[in-house]
Amino acid sequence: MVHKVQGVVALTKGAPVTLETILVPDPGPGEALVDIITSGVCHTDLHYKLGGISDDFPFLLGHEATGVVNAVGPDVTEVAPGDRVILNWRAVCGKCRACKRGQAQYCFNTHNATQKMTLEDGTELTPALGIGAFAEKTLVAAGQCTKVDPEADPAAVGLLGCGVMAGLGAAINTGGVKRGDSVAVIGCGGVGSAAIAGAALAGATTIIAVDIDQKKLDRAATMGATDTVNSSAADPIEAIRALTGGFGADVVIDAVGRPETYTQAFYARDLAGTVVLVGVPSPEMTLELPLLDVFGRGGSLKSSWYGDCLPSRDFPMLVSLYRQGRLDLDAFVTERIGIGQIEEAFDKMREGSVLRSVVEL
Repeated sequence: MVHKVQGVVALTKGAPVTLETILVPDPGPGEALVDIITSGVCHTDLHYKLGGISDDFPFLLGHEATGVVNAVGPDVTEVAPGDRVILNWRAVCGKCRACKRGQAQYCFNTHNATQKMTLEDGTELTPALGIGAFAEKTLVAAGQCTKVDPEADPAAVGLLGCGVMAGLGAAINTGGVKRGDSVAVIGCGGVGSAAIAGAALAGATTIIAVDIDQKKLDRAATMGATDTVNSSAADPIEAIRALTGGFGADVVIDAVGRPETYTQAFYARDLAGTVVLVGVPSPEMTLELPLLDVFGRGGSLKSSWYGDCLPSRDFPMLVSLYRQGRLDLDAFVTERIGIGQIEEAFDKMREGSVLRSVVEL
């Protein structure tokens, strides 16, 4: 059976997105059909639209989503129809060298659904991050579904599917923030704000938010930042050092992903401290650092892949913390919109006036 649903598609590079009729097949082996409830509007969706990720147009956008499993393939056992799930773009294989050594969060062979969703004329769609959640239904690999508490607000917990998990994980998983640590976060958009929340959750006592936008800094102070630095008016390296006894922070998270901000992060950390890159650089960017400084400052320079999360481990735990009132995921939901308002949400994203617009289907 083929399901006809409405979905948001980027047909060509840079063109406004359009609402199209999408044909979604029933799930085959290893697949799940999911009725989408909510999907956050993420910068990655905008990157797809602008051709910044690949040229495999047309794209079915959306990936930061919650839904209810509608049907599963004949061999699927991890989820069943009726399960409330958060979708993820890391369906671990269980067989690669990372999985075999007990580090499934680094799985090198993640996978998506085998069957293709199409337009009515048969044109195959490329689903964003293998998900395509700006649609009433989508087809994913069953391993992309993580069962969670159905009582949790789907608009809030669905953000764990990408940006919020990336930030939380950059602090907790990749950065290894501990009680009493000092942490600086450069870039206070959605991912950076989540990194601040993650540092607070882990027990950091000094959390420094750095941005050029005072509105974002004011918001960061409500997410757990103990100090703020407007880097349009002050040198962030010197400011971070001044706020940490002259030494630099134990963990510095670059949530921007530019050579300039990475260099700031590198020199704003304490000796033997950790730098975490979670902001995504563009392909042409390069970095130059004196090799003697890399050697002499010690510590760790890390990249954070999806917050180094393991969805089956991290999503239920974080949803539980949210339900207990210990993790304020509601604070990331700036507005709830309809499926026809995604272009406007992209505009607000560019302006920096939202943390997340969430589409409710």
